[in-house]
Amino acid sequence: MPVLEKIWQGIEQSFLMAYEVWWALVIGFAISGIVQAWVPRARIEGALSGTGFAPIAKATGLGAASSSCSYAAIAIGKSLFQKGASATTALAFQFASTNLVWELGLVLWVLIGWQFTIAEYIGGIVMIVLMSLLLRRFVSPKLEEAARRHAQEADTGHQHHMAGEELSWRERLTSASAWSDVAHNFRGDWQMLYKEITIGFFLAGFIGLLGNDFFNSLFISGAPGWLNAIENVVVGPLIAVLSFVCSVGNVPLAAVLWSGGISFAGVMAFIFADLIVLPIIAIYRKYYGTAFALRITALMFLTMVIAALIVDGLFSAVNLIPTGPRPSRTDIFGSVQLDYKLVLNVLGLVIFAALMWITVRRGTTDPVCGMKVDRAKAVRKDFGGETFYFCSEHCLHAFEANPAGYGADPGHDDGKATAHAH
Repeated sequence: MPVLEKIWQGIEQSFLMAYEVWWALVIGFAISGIVQAWVPRARIEGALSGTGFAPIAKATGLGAASSSCSYAAIAIGKSLFQKGASATTALAFQFASTNLVWELGLVLWVLIGWQFTIAEYIGGIVMIVLMSLLLRRFVSPKLEEAARRHAQEADTGHQHHMAGEELSWRERLTSASAWSDVAHNFRGDWQMLYKEITIGFFLAGFIGLLGNDFFNSLFISGAPGWLNAIENVVVGPLIAVLSFVCSVGNVPLAAVLWSGGISFAGVMAFIFADLIVLPIIAIYRKYYGTAFALRITALMFLTMVIAALIVDGLFSAVNLIPTGPRPSRTDIFGSVQLDYKLVLNVLGLVIFAALMWITVRRGTTDPVCGMKVDRAKAVRKDFGGETFYFCSEHCLHAFEANPAGYGADPGHDDGKATAHAH
């Protein structure tokens, strides 16, 4: 019975933490969907070939306007790199896409405080600056070009194209088609991230059952403050690497670590480390080859550690590091009651349902990857008396290579595909 009670308690805590931030996640993803659909970015790839301030700033802006999914960030970064972006701008995009986005900041604010949100945004910029300055210490021009050739030759699957069309802002606000773009981006982000978020909440719920003594045993105690901070910013990313959780999914774990006694610098280093978890390191190796993957992983680890120390120092200098009582497990996991959080969560549920309804009403499912696509804007192919819709040319080609595998009669090809321009 004690074991079953602990399992139930872990599940209950996971649900309560999700309840705490549900509204923030929905609003964050909705804002992200609007930015992706309504902020033009079609021509930006060609401007990212350099390493100066302008291309790095553009890559940072594009990343901040993109999804916070770590896996999506590295896929898009690879695509930019293949098309001529420098390693510096590709990595700047990845850092921005996972550290400078709305939903991550909102969830941090709700769970552990506004100081962590500001630190996340400042730290993201600091990491980009550090990476830009240190890249050539780790990656030579020759190795960078070899990695680009490897990326161009690698069979790495496909990148979902974000829905969007060129309209004025006034037209967008009143256009059902424009809101469909928002809804499909919203749904696409949830499809990419729901596993990460769910695993993050479940891990946080069960790890939250561990006492503070467990967390304190992971870090040195009784040492000078500077030594404690250094040890924390090294251990924090290692915990993140081994947790296999990245993106928004590691914020619940960060809240539990903060409650358990890890320093401000250690929490920030843990949050920064979502781009070097083990599955993502394996993807780097597949994209770019072993040598480049190991070097950029080492570079990112170093920038995360240094950035966490810099942010910790800046916040200490202006007395912004939280010094009062840390949130208890009850504070972090919360409770369901009639208050503002219930109202916000109901609002979040309404927004979620409305946007999902738009995708159901206007959309259909890509038979290859399972992504929901707008019928009016998808890549379309008539085959065997049926019409099939695809999120990208990649999925269309996969279908054409094996139509029987996706429920079509291979002997009845009705003609060429029609690609609707976004």
